[in-house]
Amino acid sequence: MEVSLALPAVRKGRPRAERRPAVTTTEAPTAVVAELPQWLFFETVVARVVPLGPSMVRITLTGPRLGGFGVAGDDQRVKLVLAPDPTALAELQAAGAEWYPAYCALAEERRPVLRTYTVRAARPEQADLDLDVVLHGVSDGHAGPAATWAAQARPGDPMVLMGPDRPGRGRAWGVEWAPPASATCLLLAGDETAVPAVGAILESLPPGQRAVAVLEVPQAADLQDLRLPEGVQVRWLARADRPRGELLVPAVHAALVDLGVCAAPAPAPEDVDLETEPLWEVPEDPAAGAGCYAWLAGEAGVVKRLRRHLVADLGVDRRSVAFMGYWREGRAEN
Repeated sequence: MEVSLALPAVRKGRPRAERRPAVTTTEAPTAVVAELPQWLFFETVVARVVPLGPSMVRITLTGPRLGGFGVAGDDQRVKLVLAPDPTALAELQAAGAEWYPAYCALAEERRPVLRTYTVRAARPEQADLDLDVVLHGVSDGHAGPAATWAAQARPGDPMVLMGPDRPGRGRAWGVEWAPPASATCLLLAGDETAVPAVGAILESLPPGQRAVAVLEVPQAADLQDLRLPEGVQVRWLARADRPRGELLVPAVHAALVDLGVCAAPAPAPEDVDLETEPLWEVPEDPAAGAGCYAWLAGEAGVVKRLRRHLVADLGVDRRSVAFMGYWREGRAEN
């Protein structure tokens, strides 16, 4: 049996639990005729493990069904399904459309862990794809389940991921990158968890696009050699022992000044309670005529500060700022 998951559009402010995709059961992805993709459980194995520095590793997953993986490019996200109890995943598949209630009903020790990662590169013609995983907490023994798995992964290890069954664009494929065609310059900023998405986005930009990315990573040895088109810059910041985001905020300010973004300060954006609300918003209708489009991702507290600085201090139109709290320090996220 193959289980497919239809991913609905995400609306601002909906709780995470309500964003769970509905599930239908099909015999094969080719039987689905809807324009929107169906999200499938893809069974894969680890093909390669390549360290990208002390803080990140690239894991290549392969499996016959990845030949039908729906590539969307840019910051496309998929879910890793870490199931210590192999029977638990089978129960979710058997539950069909009721997979999420079945997931919640499982005893905690049997419940698969879901973690979200960016597809760094996908090669359906080779039936494989790359995921770059930050090794948070591995060195001090405080790693979560996904980082622990990545640190120990070896060729041949099994892994299940959830992703779309056909190529496309937009949120139904897990893509948030959507700058308006009118944008004359692009700013991307984030911490190490945003590096895979930013790398994929930058490498897909057309030559001559004016863009600056500011990326804060744990160590200088974590800097990566990206294949950048003409006109695109990356400014790397090695955090070392400094507080997270301490270097990122002033560097983003400097990048916007260099891009010529200088407007009258605007009212501060509404506050987001990180205890109760996800920090995640992508403008549905970017500001008409706005010159700069900003994309911010990483630790939620830092992203919140960056967004406030851009809107309230630098006058960037809030409708031209996409922001995504990928994770929150001290809290596990599905």
